[in-house]
Amino acid sequence: MPPKAKYTREEIVQIALELVAEKGIGALNARNLGAALGTSTRPVFTAFKNMNELTEEVKTAAMHRFDEYAKNDPETGVPAFKNVGLQMILFATEQPKLFQLLYMTENEQSVSFDNLLDRLGGTSQKCIDFIMRDYGLTLEEAKLLFRSVWMFTFGIGVLIASKVCRYDEEEVSVMLSQQFRSVMGLIKSGKAFKITPPGVG
Repeated sequence: MPPKAKYTREEIVQIALELVAEKGIGALNARNLGAALGTSTRPVFTAFKNMNELTEEVKTAAMHRFDEYAKNDPETGVPAFKNVGLQMILFATEQPKLFQLLYMTENEQSVSFDNLLDRLGGTSQKCIDFIMRDYGLTLEEAKLLFRSVWMFTFGIGVLIASKVCRYDEEEVSVMLSQQFRSVMGLIKSGKAFKITPPGVG
């Protein structure tokens, strides 16, 4: 009979999540986690087959934490879709190591944007639904708007989480509004889905 774990899987994941949130994914190893647990490494390998399995669970827990940010109700006058973007930036500001874990960790292979949306879980679909509801766009148009603004927002998040740039909330709000209006204008003009040949303005 295997030894009884002092900690449950869920408890170990939460402690590992806090370790990563404080020190980054590079600090997540059996020795550091054992120290954080106040035990040897045995409880870790009793609950998990290996560190890779634990790391995947930590990533899932980090995404759940991000989802909690995205679920925050918008302030008065802030459109629902824009609020999700603001909350993503807030997550990058307050949880930079977890943002890095989710969005700045090298993958074994690159994926398509649609695959990336799948990893965002319900947040991406919620945003697309907001856009269709609030702005009367088709599904195709809503996906284009979401993709364009999300990539812009992601870029700001990377700059903040990596401490390359610092922006206050008002600056971020203005930048997101400008990007949104630019893409919306392109969609309304009917040119958003037209492919321009190279070298043609």
